[in-house]
Amino acid sequence: MRIRRKPWAEPELKACPFCIQNPEEYKGKWKTVFNNNNPIYIELGCGKGGFISQIAPQNLDINFIAVDMINAMLGLAKRNLEKSYADKGIPTDNVRIFIKNIERISEVFGNGDIIERIYINFCNPWDRKTKHQKRRLTHPRQLEQYLTFLAPNGQIYFKTDNDILFEHSIEYLKEMGFTIKYVTYDLHQSGFKPNYITEHETMFSQEGIKIKFLIAERVA
Repeated sequence: MRIRRKPWAEPELKACPFCIQNPEEYKGKWKTVFNNNNPIYIELGCGKGGFISQIAPQNLDINFIAVDMINAMLGLAKRNLEKSYADKGIPTDNVRIFIKNIERISEVFGNGDIIERIYINFCNPWDRKTKHQKRRLTHPRQLEQYLTFLAPNGQIYFKTDNDILFEHSIEYLKEMGFTIKYVTYDLHQSGFKPNYITEHETMFSQEGIKIKFLIAERVA
């Protein structure tokens, strides 16, 4: 998604107490950031924060990390998180955000981090040019990175509007040894709960596009 530059985003993110400025410094020791033993879930490509600002304040016994590569996007996510937590009257203790190119996510997470769940919501399908498909967040090149920090029996939750990306992602996951635990080609008619509806999800649904969703589990 293209977004206009927001001059306020960078200074706000630098001043934000839950935005990590140098995430590479915490590779292998993300538990120390939260100072507890609660499980850690991450969202790769959080965009404006529609998903993370719903799920994190409702699950205070889980630590959440949201990542995006564009500071304007992350700035909006930061504001949405602040509003969600303020509306509930609770501190932002269980959430962190930072800027990072997800193609290099293994520079930030690694052995010792034990991430229990990865959320990937409506990522770029990269379906126009075959040579770009390796940039998909579900491509084996990316999955190989996730396997360095995803816990045994850890899960990937993946949502998309794109039929081709979804089918390819199922094959990618199987190729990399994941078990598909749940799959639906029409999430909103599936009865799956809880489903935190994102901005993209609303937009595509209004266009009559069915939302595809799966849960893949790493074999222990």
